[in-house]
Order: sequence, then structure tokens, then C-alpha cells
Amino acid sequence: MHYLFLLMLFGYLAGNIYLFVRVVEALVALPLWVRVGVSLLFWVAFAALPLMLALRNVQLPMAVMRCVSIVGSVWLIFSLYTVVLLLAMEAVKRFVPAFGCPVAAAVAVTIVALIYGYCNYRTNDVVEIDVVTDKPLGEPLRIVAVSDIHLGYNLGRKRFAEYVERIAALDGDVVLVCGDLIDNSTRPIIEEDMLAELSRLKPRYGIYAVPGNHEYISGIEQCEQLFGQSAVQLLRDSVATLPCGVRIIGRDDRTNRHRQRLSTLVEGLDSVLTIVLDHQPFDIAESESCGVDIHLSGHTHNGQVFPLNLLVAAIYDQPCGYRKWSSTHAFVSSGLALWGPPFRIGTRSDMALITLRSSQQ
Repeated sequence: MHYLFLLMLFGYLAGNIYLFVRVVEALVALPLWVRVGVSLLFWVAFAALPLMLALRNVQLPMAVMRCVSIVGSVWLIFSLYTVVLLLAMEAVKRFVPAFGCPVAAAVAVTIVALIYGYCNYRTNDVVEIDVVTDKPLGEPLRIVAVSDIHLGYNLGRKRFAEYVERIAALDGDVVLVCGDLIDNSTRPIIEEDMLAELSRLKPRYGIYAVPGNHEYISGIEQCEQLFGQSAVQLLRDSVATLPCGVRIIGRDDRTNRHRQRLSTLVEGLDSVLTIVLDHQPFDIAESESCGVDIHLSGHTHNGQVFPLNLLVAAIYDQPCGYRKWSSTHAFVSSGLALWGPPFRIGTRSDMALITLRSSQQ
């Protein structure tokens, strides 16, 4: 995992060095003070993301941390798209010498793409799923499933309040959060008392959540304490029984290499309706083999921006959306919000409204 992080950091640095060289070459005719100013802004923007990650728990002013986080995450996608487009346009220029300035063209196309990506991110889809089971159940159960809100420096309480309103509008009997409710630090959650917004949700059977990898990044013990003070019941390798008899099986995130096996958690539950919450969708086949009725995950963001969605599709058997595995109904959320940069290009934010009914009714 550390080698992968170092490889990504090296790629980020190499791409930005290449982009910087091309930008300086494109500005060679401008005054020296302009080139120096652009150079300073360029490297400040580049440094913002690693600086935010390094200082996320340092007691700097919230406004400073929020600014550094937003600039760094936006620059990550801006530089990625600009480098890819610039490489393509320089290749075109080799065969079409009359082609204009590749740097200007790449930057312009990137800006248009990011404006579209931001507007696309501001909306979300509601995936409606009907599940019919042969197991006994009283009246139909309406389940609202959400994942990957990533509360923190980039997404504050005001934006979270909008999400809470959208969740409440679905009028679910139970709300299930499939991990990564918190981003990478508990500090902004505490200072803005963000989880208090969840008290505005009034599902009759409550709110349940499992940790994701970002709860571990933020400090799982601190996150668990925050959940304990909120309207959410956190499940870590534990089972909750709803008044209607449905069992919610919450798996600890696979970051915990010593988490319990699903076969242990479902032991003795063959005849009852079971819903598994597991943040990372690596083990859907295991849920199927254990006879789980509904499996809910998140984590992938469906890649969030093109072409990363193609990479995610190659990694996971079910990168996002709904699929029925034999008798197991699985939904992998693309995320109600997102990590880092506020853009969705080639993907959509979503949450699910699952109506569970019994064929015996």
C-alpha cells in the first residue's frame, strides 16, 4: 500500500514538472514578473494537497485548512486532465504544425470539463430497487442506503444539511450508511458539530452505519466516539435486529485485517432476512455464499472522474449500481458526495431507496 502511494505521488510530481515546463515555454514572451508570479502560483497549488494531508490534524484556522484542501484537491484533477490533454495535443501538433498553442487549448478544455464536472456533482440520482423475498416479513420495509459523504474540510455542515434533506425526503423506515461518512480528520466534524444534522432524520427504525477506510484514516477510536454521541449506531462486526425482525450485519472495514469473517456473523441467521453493510465491495461473492439477502457497499465512487471509472471497473466485479447475485441483491453506491475534488465527470452521485417485500404477503 505504501509503495502504491509513493508511486502515485511520483506520478503526480512528474506530471506537474512536465506541465510546468510547458507552461513556462508558452509564457516565454511575457514579462519576467508574470512568469515568476505564474510559477509561484503553480507550485503553491501543487503543494496544497500534500500539505493538507500532512497538516489535517494541526490546529490551524479552519478557513485556512478549508482553502488549502479545496485548492489542493481541485489542482489534482486540473493537472491530471491538463497533462493528458496536453500530451494528446502535442501529438496532434507533430502531424498538424498549424495547430495552435497546445498549452492554451489543453487548459481551456480542462476548465470547461471541470465546470461541467462541478455542475454534475451538485446533483444526485436516486436508484429505486424492489426486492421480493420468500422469507417472512410484515409490511414492506423502505431502506435508504447512502455512502461516501466524506464530511470534512471540503464538505462542511451547510452542504451536509442539504444531503440530510434529500435523505429525509425519501421517507425511509431505516437509513443505512455504508462507510466514509467522515473524510480524513475529525477536527472539522467536532468544531462544526456536523453529526448533529443527523438528528433531523426520523426513520422509525433508526440510522445504522459501518466504518470505511476513511474512518480509519481519521482515527477509528475518535470516529467511534463521535458516532456514539450522535443519532447513528455504528456497527463493527456486530448485528442489529430491527423491530420487524430484519438483521443488519455491519462489517468492520477491511482496513482491519483481523475483522471477523462474515460466516461467523451470519451464523444461525439462515431463516431471517439479512442485510450486510460492508464498505469496500470486495466480498459480495462471500455474501452470496453465506445466503445474505441484501449486500450494500460504497467506496469505489465509480472512479469519480473519467478515465478512473475504467480502472475501477477493471478492479471490482461490481464497481457500482445494482446487481442480483443468485439470491443476493447487491447495491454498490457511487457515493452521495465524493472524496477531494468537487467534480464528477463520466459518473453520477447516488443513493438507493430499496423497498423490501415478502412474497408471503
